[in-house]
Amino acid sequence: MTVSLTIIRYRKAFIFFAILSMALFRLPLWMNRQISFWKLMGSGKNGSFDKTPDWQQWAILVVHRSDMSRSSFHELYGSFIAKWIKMLGCETWTVIMEPLEGHGSWDGKKAFGALPPKTNYTGMIGILTRATIRVSKLKAFWSNVPAVSNKMSGATGLICSLGIGEIPLIKQATFSVWESKEAMQQFAYQMKEHAEVVRKTRQENWYSEEMFTRFRIIHATGTIKGINPLDGKL
Repeated sequence: MTVSLTIIRYRKAFIFFAILSMALFRLPLWMNRQISFWKLMGSGKNGSFDKTPDWQQWAILVVHRSDMSRSSFHELYGSFIAKWIKMLGCETWTVIMEPLEGHGSWDGKKAFGALPPKTNYTGMIGILTRATIRVSKLKAFWSNVPAVSNKMSGATGLICSLGIGEIPLIKQATFSVWESKEAMQQFAYQMKEHAEVVRKTRQENWYSEEMFTRFRIIHATGTIKGINPLDGKL
């Protein structure tokens, strides 16, 4: 199993086509029998959960049934999506990963298979955190986001972080890459603002569904805003 996450940036003049793509890309992904799970998502302005959408930036996440670690964009997503991206001159950054550990579900599915909660892996790690927020808990959730997001941007060992999601305000996700599992754990467990939010999510039952998955980063190609955040780190 291989997981690919591609961040796509459209030119401002092509925002209409960016929105349209979220409908058009569904059919070729659904028809691809080499794909076991996929999601089309928008992006937030900041690197974590965010209420403000970035209309130029979108995301495709795909779980491939076989090893796709060195595959081309065309092989990952099919000819229609590849030609669309090329025709509109989009900038893309693609990360290829192997799921290692985690818990939870995505739309009721074990998107990345049956994973152990922990492994002995200690190297560079990608983290995908996603949740469906209960409507009755939206105010509580969003009032607590800024404190964690502001701290996260300057966290030791953080390489990059991206806010993505299926539905604004309600279905949100963050993908981040850390220099090591230890660096990620230092932030998650020792930063008081983050620990407090984790406590509240459990105590106040903010989420109707949640998932937390850790990945080994295999390969990264392309750029986002002119930079490959993992250049020279793999």
